[in-house]
Amino acid sequence: MKILHAKAEHIIYSKEISLCIDESAKVRGTGIARRTPEYIAKKIENRNAVIALDLEKFAGFCYIEIWGHGKYVAHSGLIVAPNYRGKGLARKIKKQVFELSLKKYPKAKVFGITTGMPVMKINYDLGYKPVHFSELTDDPEFWKGCQTCKNYDILTRTERQMCLCTGMLYDPEQNKRKTNHNESIRSNLFYKKKIKWNRKK
Repeated sequence: MKILHAKAEHIIYSKEISLCIDESAKVRGTGIARRTPEYIAKKIENRNAVIALDLEKFAGFCYIEIWGHGKYVAHSGLIVAPNYRGKGLARKIKKQVFELSLKKYPKAKVFGITTGMPVMKINYDLGYKPVHFSELTDDPEFWKGCQTCKNYDILTRTERQMCLCTGMLYDPEQNKRKTNHNESIRSNLFYKKKIKWNRKK
């Protein structure tokens, strides 16, 4: 199994990926926006996608969207082919697309909306936090993309106050401050232990 930064040669899988997303939405009965093969091909062409392959066989996929003039990015279209589910592949794909996002768009906030508990847990483990939809991008094109979701009527009638989806956000600046703070604490503890040890000597 290989999880790769998708490129032009992987566009041949676009139709299969699109169909897999549609079928998953039907089986789960949850709101997943449709992605056409052309749309997926564009993401691959722009090098904003990750694909999992078992030799030459499609196993999983996820891509990056850019919103608000680069202030936000989202991971979308996360899908694992039926024969490869339940093996932790979604987590590996998500981790790789997350790392790709931070590398390509280091200053952008990373967000997502999801109905799936497994994805929520993966996001949480990566450092996301649940947020109100008002903390996500206000880019109209993003919300326009939700129109193919079965929950869109609920979303509009409640002015994004209530939806079956959960908004989650990863802020690299906040995470950086937390990391620096934790490193500072660890450094101070080490320094104090070192002094104590030297005194014993």
